[in-house]
Amino acid sequence: MLMSGMAAAAKVTLAVGGGACLCYLPTMLAKSLGEFEKAGVEVEVIDFKGGSDALKAVMGGSADVVSGYFDHCVNLAAKNQHLQSFVVYDRYPGFALVVSPKHTAAVTSIKDLAGKKIGVSAPGSSTDFFLKYILKKNGVDPNSVGVIGVGLGATAVAAMEQGTIEAAIMLDPAVTLLQGRNKDLRILSDTRTQKDTLDVFGGEYPGGSLYTRADWIASHEKEVQAMTNAVVATLKWIHSHSPEEIMAKMPDNLVGPDKALYLAALKNTLPMYSQTGRMDPKGAQAVLAVFSQSVPEIANAKIDLGKTYTNKYVDQAMQKTGMK
Repeated sequence: MLMSGMAAAAKVTLAVGGGACLCYLPTMLAKSLGEFEKAGVEVEVIDFKGGSDALKAVMGGSADVVSGYFDHCVNLAAKNQHLQSFVVYDRYPGFALVVSPKHTAAVTSIKDLAGKKIGVSAPGSSTDFFLKYILKKNGVDPNSVGVIGVGLGATAVAAMEQGTIEAAIMLDPAVTLLQGRNKDLRILSDTRTQKDTLDVFGGEYPGGSLYTRADWIASHEKEVQAMTNAVVATLKWIHSHSPEEIMAKMPDNLVGPDKALYLAALKNTLPMYSQTGRMDPKGAQAVLAVFSQSVPEIANAKIDLGKTYTNKYVDQAMQKTGMK
């Protein structure tokens, strides 16, 4: 029976760029907690290897919305493709540039990565953008390295442990997992905390968000508002529950066999999750600044940043939940 004359829940296909990554936990948790259904939208989550694959699904029409990194909205604005983020759940990106345990002796600094093979989730993903930025910042030509797609979870850990790549851009829980097995793991750059993010980018740097084509948002406002309500409610839930309670709600296939390491990684990651879901305009500006340094087309494009995100739906969600 439908409640009080409500229409059947609208269906939305959500593409995620690696669901086991803790950077995407608010999306996967919203699904587990039933928050999407409570908000009146039926969400089917499709899990991809990296953010660029999730983005391709939306651009190609096989998915409606991406749960992925906001920087894609800025990157594509330079190509006159209008994508818009409508709720941000990561205050910083959580990237770590990690050296393979097999290559610790040879790679002691970012400069040592020139000419080496470096893993990213998938070429063209945010991990790839971050790699190019951090190399350039440290005087290494990004074109001098071999970029290899290794995913974000077990496949990335395996490539690092086998030493088939010299280093990789990784995220938790994979970083903590690798650290648990390799006590002297070398991390050359780390944006898993506010301090490290400020050191690398000079400001907060929004990571994961829900985004899609601006024309889809305009024609599906009800679904967009429902998804925003669900994510804002989930962020509120995260910040009012213990790491153990959060882990208990996550599907086993995402937690993996080593619960203790997952819990340690989750504890490290909690400060990363937004309290509000709002985009900080300064954060959006930082993304544009980073890309302008590493992608000439972006530096030359006249990007209207205000069109790459909206806080309208978050503001309405917060009024509804009484959040400030």
